[in-house]
Amino acid sequence: MPLDDSLVGSSLPPTPPYAVTAEAVADFAAATGGRHVGGPAPATFPIVLAFEAMQAFLDAEGLDLHRIVHGEQRFDYRRPVLVGDTLTATLTVSSLRRIGGNDIIGTTSTLTDEAGELVCTASATLVYRGEEEQA
Repeated sequence: MPLDDSLVGSSLPPTPPYAVTAEAVADFAAATGGRHVGGPAPATFPIVLAFEAMQAFLDAEGLDLHRIVHGEQRFDYRRPVLVGDTLTATLTVSSLRRIGGNDIIGTTSTLTDEAGELVCTASATLVYRGEEEQA
């Protein structure tokens, strides 16, 4: 069943506060084949929070993760993510279109620090594959 166009412009509540620790950054760097030796978190670290916000969206809409194809991801930084930051992410559905029975969902997750200041915007394109027809 296609998603409702009224989702465009809607936002979910922010994720719970996430404390950026040296251990979390080091674990993320190791999981992505790198090494963190101090300084800002890796450029793709905000995916940790953006994915949590995306999963909340999928749950709220009753969408199955196994039918999602991740089409694109972009990060637009206001400032680097640093150890000691406490961040939240708020996901907004920025676009929705249909191609060949699939929903193409554009999302924007704004990551803010404990003062409410914008740190990073994570934009993603998700392809929600339509249900296969029964023979």
